[in-house]
Amino acid sequence: MKSFKSWRSKSSCGNILWECGDGKVSGSKGLRIKTIPSLGILTVLMLFLIAMTMKEQYEQTRAEGRWQPFDSAKNSNLTASNHRKYLSKNLQEEWRITDQLNTDNKKGIESLPRGIVQETSDLELKPLWRNSRIKDTGKQHRNLMAMTIGIKQKANVNLIVQKFLSANFSIILFHYDGNVDGWNDLEWSRKTVHIGAQNQTKWWFAKRFLHPAVVSVYDYIFIWDEDLGVENFHPGRYLRIMKAEGLEISQPALDPKSSEIHHRITIRNKTRRVHRRLYNLRGSTNCSATSIGPPCTGWVEGMAPVFTRAAWQCAWHLIQNDLIHGWGMDMKLGYCAQGDHTKNVGVIDSEYIVHQGLQSLGGPSANKSSVAVSPSQRSVTKAASEVDPRSEIRRQSVAELTIFRRRWQRAVEEDKNWVDPFEDLRKKKSHLYKKSHRRPK
Repeated sequence: MKSFKSWRSKSSCGNILWECGDGKVSGSKGLRIKTIPSLGILTVLMLFLIAMTMKEQYEQTRAEGRWQPFDSAKNSNLTASNHRKYLSKNLQEEWRITDQLNTDNKKGIESLPRGIVQETSDLELKPLWRNSRIKDTGKQHRNLMAMTIGIKQKANVNLIVQKFLSANFSIILFHYDGNVDGWNDLEWSRKTVHIGAQNQTKWWFAKRFLHPAVVSVYDYIFIWDEDLGVENFHPGRYLRIMKAEGLEISQPALDPKSSEIHHRITIRNKTRRVHRRLYNLRGSTNCSATSIGPPCTGWVEGMAPVFTRAAWQCAWHLIQNDLIHGWGMDMKLGYCAQGDHTKNVGVIDSEYIVHQGLQSLGGPSANKSSVAVSPSQRSVTKAASEVDPRSEIRRQSVAELTIFRRRWQRAVEEDKNWVDPFEDLRKKKSHLYKKSHRRPK
């Protein structure tokens, strides 16, 4: 039997890395390493291909982020995009069409050089020429105040705008009476964006002019009414508190001595900086530590809401295009809180406002005129005098509330695989409530 050493030497002959020696070279043991120049070239080539592949994947990831800048919104598991693959059959076609439109838009953008693409916009005014009256200061305003106004509230709006301009806000004013020129005498009027449309509400304006792609450069978005007193309110301090508390949706507390109060959760607590829930065991509203929904917790009123960028992206999609009064939407804003609405929605007490409760949109309620009119004039104006604008507006608001509730319920029923992100919270609170009220044996 051959020894192991001789067998190994023999089997190595002809190997790709080894070859047998001829025994004539001094020092040769019959075996030597074969040099293969092509192996080094192959290694370099493979490393080059790997580097190029990694670079291409990185560029593709960057491109997707540029074409769809909102897809990485904070805590996006609460948005509809994460449920898309689970949608019911009735909604599949609608999503397919939307996806096709998005694909077409991306193809259009990809036809441009990457360096020329501007994926965001803003509401900053720019001068027509270098020495024009509008000066381009180069400052980037990080926050936006949007307010729906009428000329009758000019004095109060003037106070609000000046306070927010001093805090380096961008301002956009929606004129529901169509009177834009009536503000030209105010110095700051040239620094703000004005949009006029007769007898339209704040939510009508917001849906059409505050699209998330337009306001994506702003960290916080205020959408306020015109009848708010801001003597005890400072925008800068307010935002510092909102950020420190981790709030995604908030509102300033209301001074109970001077404000029209609709919901007790909005009343200022003098001993707190922020409160997130209402404790009220009296009356029809039973709010306790186990309550998890509006109006006990996770809720703000529609007259002075403040949104983060991510929360507004969700809230804008919640606004119904044809339901202009927005009734019912406030009860669902907690779904836009980017997480637990009992923690991420709150009322800030240390910076508070006065809600004057002025009913300006639609004009005053119809009253009997004290001016004497002829019988012929009386017959002409009879039909018009019987219409109370405020009553009609309230009737329409209630009707829209009913429609919104039905739409929400229908959407939940049609989307069989939609999971309520707050269902686990409800179960947990219910369990704690039952445990705390369990009678001892």
